[in-house]
Amino acid sequence: MADHVYKKVELVGSSPNSVEAAIENAIAMAGKSIKNMDWFEVVGTRGHIQDGKIAHYQVELKVGFRVEG
Repeated sequence: MADHVYKKVELVGSSPNSVEAAIENAIAMAGKSIKNMDWFEVVGTRGHIQDGKIAHYQVELKVGFRVEG
């Protein structure tokens, strides 16, 4: 097994539908410019309330990707 080196970036995904959709949106968008993503870690969750209802979810993520060498 080869040794790997990883770098982490922080992202905030958002969605009006769910926490899961916010995570998926962040990963999908990051995947357009970041190669070799291997894992993510949720570090925070928050949302926007409008008229007494949840209007928007925001999820703060750390995403790890392998550095090519």
